[in-house]
Amino acid sequence: MPSTSLAVAGAGALILPIHTHGARYYKVTQATIGKTVCVKGWTATIRPPAGYTSALKRTQLAAWRYANRNPRHYEEDHLISLELGGAPRSRKNLWPEPHSQSAKSDPKENSWRKKVCDGTLTLKQAQKLELAYKRKYG
Repeated sequence: MPSTSLAVAGAGALILPIHTHGARYYKVTQATIGKTVCVKGWTATIRPPAGYTSALKRTQLAAWRYANRNPRHYEEDHLISLELGGAPRSRKNLWPEPHSQSAKSDPKENSWRKKVCDGTLTLKQAQKLELAYKRKYG
C-alpha cells in the first residue's frame, strides 16, 4: 500500500489519488464514443450534482486524513475523466484533487478526448495515459 504521507500532504503539496482506483462508465465504449464522449456537451448530461460531490469531498478529506481539509482548495475529480468514459458517480472514480493539480490535468483530459474522437488514440489507450499521468502527478 502506498505511503499515507501522500494522503496527509497539504493542498499545496502533490497529492496522489492513492485511495481511488478509477472506474469506467459502462455506457462508454469504443463503439459508443460517437454517441457519448465525442458529442459536445455530453459530459454535462452525466456530471453528478454538486451536492453529491461536495458531500463526498468532505467525507474523503477527513477519512483520508488530508492535512488541509478546506473543501474550497479541492475539486472532486474523476480519476478517469468523464471526457474519457469515467464512471460519473462511482466512489472508486472520485477523489479530492487540489486546484493547482486540476489546472494541469484538465487540459490533458481535453487533449486526450480530442485524440479519441479524431481516431488518433483508442479510448483504452487514452484511459491508460490518463491513469498513468494522474497516478504520477495527481
